[in-house]
Amino acid sequence: MDWNARRTRFREVFSGARCVHPGSVYDAISARAAEDIGFETGMFAGSTGSLSVLGAPDLIVLTLTEFAAQALRINRAGNLPLIVDADHGYGNALNVQRTVEELETAGVAALTIEDTYLPQAFAAKDASLVSIEEGVGKMKAALAGRQDSKLVILGRTSAVAMTGVEDTIARAKAYADVGVDGIMLVGIKSRAELDPIASAIDLPIMLGGVPQDMQDLDYLSDCGVRISLQGHQPIAAAYKAMYDTLKALRDGVLPQDLTGLPSKELTAQLTRAANYNSARDEFLK
Repeated sequence: MDWNARRTRFREVFSGARCVHPGSVYDAISARAAEDIGFETGMFAGSTGSLSVLGAPDLIVLTLTEFAAQALRINRAGNLPLIVDADHGYGNALNVQRTVEELETAGVAALTIEDTYLPQAFAAKDASLVSIEEGVGKMKAALAGRQDSKLVILGRTSAVAMTGVEDTIARAKAYADVGVDGIMLVGIKSRAELDPIASAIDLPIMLGGVPQDMQDLDYLSDCGVRISLQGHQPIAAAYKAMYDTLKALRDGVLPQDLTGLPSKELTAQLTRAANYNSARDEFLK
């Protein structure tokens, strides 16, 4: 498939003047819903990948092959530009290069590579960061793995919550010097943390969620933030609804008495039934 148009649209958003919230998606139907509703971009996280593919918590047990395959399913379902959380690149710098190659082939518009030490080491009680030098090597490898220049690569760090603002700035600057297209910051809790970091780096910023008192798009836009996550509530709402429906049926509620089910019109919309019916009429009659 040709992924150019969606990557171009994402770059326009990422290089624009306003911050947007991406729609959290995890499969074909959720991606179509986000696109129909009007989200400028979608976000497919490692955590939602673990849930949707394995039914597992976010402990880095999902493989690159599984994650890329699900990303491809999401991308094939429509035209929503997709950001993906590529975690630590599934290994060292060589694995990062392979990760970028696979996710680019799967059609993503942007991906993040983080400098957290993953998966959790034996006997480790808290998360830790790789050295800046290793982080730089991973960013170099990510850029080397990219074949389509429209693909956006972001260096991600959670340093602000682990080692503080100064180290965050050092890491962001080091990754910017390598040539990444933007920086993703995770763990920002206050304007006092974001303001000096945003002033120190000259790249678009993506935030991994901020407290309610910072969710001001005008303020975030002025800080150079172009993408700000709101969490991954859609998949949580989906499995809660699924559980409640199964439990109701098990408890004896009749199918016709269930509540919260989609209309036939919404189902037809999300499954693109009109397109399939048109193809059937053209090719099978």
